[in-house]
Amino acid sequence: MGAQLRVYRQKIRSAQTTKKITRAMELISASRIQKAQARMAASAPYARAVTRAVSAVATYSNVDHVLTTERENPRRAAVVVFSSDRGLAGGFSSQVIREANELRTRLEGEGLEVVNYLVGRKAVQYYAFRRRTAAKEWMGGTDQPTFETAKDIADTLVDAFIAGGENEGVDEIHIVYNRFVSLVTQTPEIVRVLPLEIVDGVEEPGETDVLPLYEFEPEVDDVLDGLLPVYIESRIFNAMLQSAASEHAARQKAMKSATDNADKLIREYTRLANNARQAEITQQISEIVGGADALVSAK
Repeated sequence: MGAQLRVYRQKIRSAQTTKKITRAMELISASRIQKAQARMAASAPYARAVTRAVSAVATYSNVDHVLTTERENPRRAAVVVFSSDRGLAGGFSSQVIREANELRTRLEGEGLEVVNYLVGRKAVQYYAFRRRTAAKEWMGGTDQPTFETAKDIADTLVDAFIAGGENEGVDEIHIVYNRFVSLVTQTPEIVRVLPLEIVDGVEEPGETDVLPLYEFEPEVDDVLDGLLPVYIESRIFNAMLQSAASEHAARQKAMKSATDNADKLIREYTRLANNARQAEITQQISEIVGGADALVSAK
């Protein structure tokens, strides 16, 4: 009984230590998520404005720009996976990796070769364990993304797209990230950023509609050359901010669940320890009474 009681007490101490750690991580994530939401909200108007500008130029011009024109025979597609650098965030990284695997299966079914670009240590480890190659990897700072990293990713993707699938580049670019919906819900999302297919804020004109007249200065090609890299940078950075806010929310939820589970373990082991202690006391009393009865019978 004494050994069993010591085991229960040791488990109680372990659960209490775990609870302190998970509670601290929960509070840290709760404090960081406010800043992440503020950064995400601050970047949204700029991203929408750039998207509208690019959509207007691409919709109301007759120029076939390299970044907006569909390739006739696409061969290779880039898939950018945004995961986290650290774990203990529930299914945050696993659900975005699962979505990327489904996208990979669909693209390969269309006859495209998939080129992986990985953001976050969890995605890098997942692909390395399964011996899948990646064209480029970015690790560090997924919970606090910087625009410099987003620009590096965007420049790499644009260069690969301009090179084309025939020259070891890519013909399509897809990004897979967790979109922040609320503190409870984070949804994995797939967006094709190149060739441009999403028109935000610009409705498709009908057959009888009169198209608005736009005058471009400088020329349309020059406007698109300047706007589209900025558009890609803004989309990548916005995806990184969405992913960072989702990571903090997922980690806060996971750590709260872990703290609650630690409380349940402490209560359960405390009950078992009390039962073991009561059984030990009962056994000692029985031994004392039995000894006393034996002495009385001997007399």
